Parts: sequence; structure tokens; C-alpha cells
Amino acid sequence: MRIVFIRHGEPDYEKDCLTEKGLEQATKAAVRLQKENIDVVYFSTLGRAVETAQAFCKLTGKTSRELDFMREIRYGREGALYESGHPWNSADQMIEQGMDLRDPSWREHPFFVDNTATVDSEKIAENADIWLKTLGYEREGLYYRCKREDDSQFTVAVFCHGGSTTSFLSRVLNQQFPYLCSTLHFDFTGITVLRFNRKPGSLSMPVLELVNDSRHLNTL
Repeated sequence: MRIVFIRHGEPDYEKDCLTEKGLEQATKAAVRLQKENIDVVYFSTLGRAVETAQAFCKLTGKTSRELDFMREIRYGREGALYESGHPWNSADQMIEQGMDLRDPSWREHPFFVDNTATVDSEKIAENADIWLKTLGYEREGLYYRCKREDDSQFTVAVFCHGGSTTSFLSRVLNQQFPYLCSTLHFDFTGITVLRFNRKPGSLSMPVLELVNDSRHLNTL
């Protein structure tokens, strides 16, 4: 199984929709995504992700379904999205303090304790495993057991956000969230591909085939 994560196009955050440029980006991404042989389409229920998914579905005739747990994570203690910063800045500041971003105690750092980003990333981690189980991959310890009956390849697209993708990858790749915030940055409509072993019964780690491919935007 392959999961193709697509960040939304350039947004108007206040209206939670795409800008004119964001719509152009989504159209470019839709053309590019035809190369991925996508079988099933999911989308975050936030407007900017919905509109990005719609561009692909309009072009291909694919139907789509909601994946609400992949909504963007929030940041701060007031519950508003990035009201007092965002996790990527916090990771940079932790580096400046000489901290090891691989330290599993990051949740206790003043930047993240009682922070909605921590709450939301934990919810995504929990729901990621529940969702993957419905697709035939069950977590065992640090890895995933393929419970599917055959080894046919299928590809799932998830139109979502930078923060929710980072949280998902943090879980399945067993990497600390701040560490991935420091190493992964997603452009608008950037495409990231995660591949799971399709051999029935296998226990393995998923493989990152592609990270933040945004070459389709070169003509914009």
C-alpha cells in the first residue's frame, strides 16, 4: 500500500479556502497526481484541503471521503491555530537552546506542555493506527503487520496539511514530533509518498518514497 499525502494549495486562512493562486496550484497538482495511480481519495474536512481534493476529483472523476482526524493541528493555549507561533518555530528555538529534538520528553518542554499542538498530534497518532488497521495494517510494537489477504498494490491519497502530515509520520516512523518539524517542510501542494510492505503477514517499517515533491509548481 502507498499513501500519498498532499498539502493544500495556498490558502486564505481567515476564510478557510484557497486563494486564486492556490486554485492554480491545486490544478497543477491534480495533473501531476495522475501519475500515482490513486485508487482511493481522502481529505481533511477543512476547506482548503477540501478544495485541493476537489481539483483532483474533478479532473479524474474519483470520489472522495472525509478523514476528519487529519485536520490541521492547532498551536497555543488559546485553542486558535498558530495564534502564538507554530511547531516549526518552536523546534528551531529548541535547537538554539541546544536541545536534542530526539528526546521523547519533548512534551514536557515549556513550548509544548499544555499546548494544543501536543494534544492534536497525539490524537492524530492514535487515529492513524485505527485508520491503518481498516486498510489492513496493524501496529505491533514499533512496526506494522500486513493483514491483507493478497499482495496487490493500491494507493491512497490524503489531501491535508503540513502539521497533520508531520504528526502522522511521527507516529508511523517512530520519530519525535519536534525532530520531524525541524527536518520536514511541506510546500503548498507538496506531495509526499509513504509505502507499506504489501506482502501478507510481513512485519515492517513503512518507507518514505518521496518527500515534498512540488516540481509541478515550477511553471507558476
